[in-house]
Amino acid sequence: MKTTTLIQVLLVFCALAASSEAFVAIGVNYGRLGNDLPSPAQVVQLFKNNGITKMRLFDPDIAVLESLRNTNIDLTLGIRNEDLPAMSASNDAVNSWFTTNVQPYLNDIVFQYLVVGNEVVPGNLANYVLPVMLNLQTILDASSLSGISVTTSVPISVLGTSYPPSSSVFSDESKEAMSGILGFLAAQANPLLVNLYPYFAYASDPHNIRLDYTQFSSTNIVVQDGSLGYSNMLDAMIDSFFWAMEKVGIVDVDVVVSESGWPSDGNGDLTTISMAATYNQNFMRRIVSQAGTPKRPDAFIEGFVFAMFNENRKPTGVEQHFGLFYPDMRPVYPVFPVPH
Repeated sequence: MKTTTLIQVLLVFCALAASSEAFVAIGVNYGRLGNDLPSPAQVVQLFKNNGITKMRLFDPDIAVLESLRNTNIDLTLGIRNEDLPAMSASNDAVNSWFTTNVQPYLNDIVFQYLVVGNEVVPGNLANYVLPVMLNLQTILDASSLSGISVTTSVPISVLGTSYPPSSSVFSDESKEAMSGILGFLAAQANPLLVNLYPYFAYASDPHNIRLDYTQFSSTNIVVQDGSLGYSNMLDAMIDSFFWAMEKVGIVDVDVVVSESGWPSDGNGDLTTISMAATYNQNFMRRIVSQAGTPKRPDAFIEGFVFAMFNENRKPTGVEQHFGLFYPDMRPVYPVFPVPH
């Protein structure tokens, strides 16, 4: 990384860290597909040392949950995709999951979202999502736990068309499942979690997609969609979901960017440390600005960086290099104040 780039990154994140409210809306995904990762207690301390106030955990782990007690780190907790068929068929299975993984920690952990599956729509597990959501909501209602939101996370591939944003629609394979899920979310005033990666769009066509558009670096409008202008791809992706939801009659479901990031290695010149630092620096700055989108200027867009660590048990290539930290807890590049 060039010295000037390193200094710029440090200045931006020191400025963000100077405000006690700066990281209110920033979360980080804690993936655990590595055989050399720190202990859960060390990871939770690393979150605290770096002022990270929200964690997304893809599936329950007792050691992580125990380490999160009384830390004031809001938790987004997922249900494993493979557990959905059994849980959709049995209220007892849902109740058992809840009493094991949530109920014992309610006094000590702030559960923000319970996420029913990750990127299972479209797919052969899609129709299991809504029944599990309904069963979980019944448990929350019975326990007067209105502060916990039930949702699911989806990839951009649920959209059959996503460009320009105003033309976006859900794919034929996704539309039925998404309509049911969105109806539930609208009734509960819960957001939809979406995993959005401008990196993959850029990597698929780097000659025709501008790097500054994907990395929040453009100072001008790059994509004009009717009266709406976009200077960055993430906002266009978010608005694609708002447009698609409108077309199935949903106008009041918010969007949370549950994953976004840029790999620091694995694909040659498209995945450098400098590029990854620039993307995550600007993604965080965009999230903490609390700005809406061109289509929804008043929308509150919450965001989670993917991911906390480089994970060596993920597929070889870029998937192993999305981490903000190496497994030894050194930063891959500076994005948070380094612990003293």
